[in-house]
Amino acid sequence: MVGKNILLIYQSIPFLLRGLVVTIGLVGGALGLGFILGIPMAIGQVYGNKYISGLISIYVWFFRGLPVLVLLFLFYFGLFILFNLNLSEFTSAVLVLGLISAAYQSQIFRGSIKSIGEGQMLAAISLGIKKYDAILSIILPQALRISIPGWSNEYAILLKDSAIAYAIGVMEVLTRAQFVATRTYKPLPIFFISAIIFIILTYGGVKLLALLEKKVRIPGYGEER
Repeated sequence: MVGKNILLIYQSIPFLLRGLVVTIGLVGGALGLGFILGIPMAIGQVYGNKYISGLISIYVWFFRGLPVLVLLFLFYFGLFILFNLNLSEFTSAVLVLGLISAAYQSQIFRGSIKSIGEGQMLAAISLGIKKYDAILSIILPQALRISIPGWSNEYAILLKDSAIAYAIGVMEVLTRAQFVATRTYKPLPIFFISAIIFIILTYGGVKLLALLEKKVRIPGYGEER
């Protein structure tokens, strides 16, 4: 029995690894989209007027308040069809996960910006630097450095959430594992190796972000770890 399970795992690994590429694409695309949308949202909440801040708060409340699966179904089977958007399963999953991640990342960046304090902004304005330029050249570079630990946590959460994409047929790791398990009637070894793949991805990504944090840290700025 053990020998058969090992043989099954050995035969299934190439098939599962093709799903690994899809999983990495899902996480990378969603994380990138969340980053692109999250930064201006954070700036809008901190420095925008009450209307801009209010609209962003509603966006954050909506995407943080609903389960990932509900949002995936709402967009894929509802809004995308309503607006005649003929998107693939993969693209749909990246967009939905990216929109969700944007809500969470915006709060990570918002907290980092607010942690810097108002003194630097007031000093920049007193020197004649425009507020927009001060945000981009003084506040944001510091905030991004401070955000790396929170961003690392978001990566781990997003990686786990990416498995939800199996519900709309994206051929990522979990979907392929389910495909093999239902045909071999041996779910335990297949899902075990899938779990190992996710653990490796989580540990590897978090480790790389920790190295990035160490590399971009300004000597003497903040606490050394």
